[in-house]
Amino acid sequence: MSDKDKTLQFETIVNAYSKDLYRYGIWLTKDPHIAEDLVQETFLRAWKALDSLKDPNAVKSWLFTIYRRENARRFEKIRPDTTPIDDVNVDKFAQLEDDFAKTEVIALRECLKELPGEYLEPLLLQVLGGYSCDEIGEIMDIKPGAVMTRVFRARKKLREILEDDGVEVTPVES
Repeated sequence: MSDKDKTLQFETIVNAYSKDLYRYGIWLTKDPHIAEDLVQETFLRAWKALDSLKDPNAVKSWLFTIYRRENARRFEKIRPDTTPIDDVNVDKFAQLEDDFAKTEVIALRECLKELPGEYLEPLLLQVLGGYSCDEIGEIMDIKPGAVMTRVFRARKKLREILEDDGVEVTPVES
């Protein structure tokens, strides 16, 4: 492949997937600046490895896999500051929660926080990213059957949490 063809192919990939990667990054990192940096690092690695891409139809999951690995690299050298549990002021958090207006979006976000990460990530990739179980499996490096199980359990757990909070849940056919 000529340099010109490689550049054109890469520009097409960047234009097609940069917004999706950024949205995923915002969800994953909760920080727009870090998400932007990781998108750039992802595309840098993708550029360097573009010749090794065997299946052009798998570009999206390939990029998301690179992104997840770049995000994981952030934590390899960082040891976060921690606060002893005895020093945490629980009343302060309760007061902050009371100060916010309760809406369905906030309630749903709170419920999502209660889901274990192993269930939350595939659910959000499916619902927000629109990925199939096969694509999510490639991104997360797990089997599609495991993805389906995790998504099912995530939906079930989310339904239980919402019902415990007194929210009437109407099942949606998928």
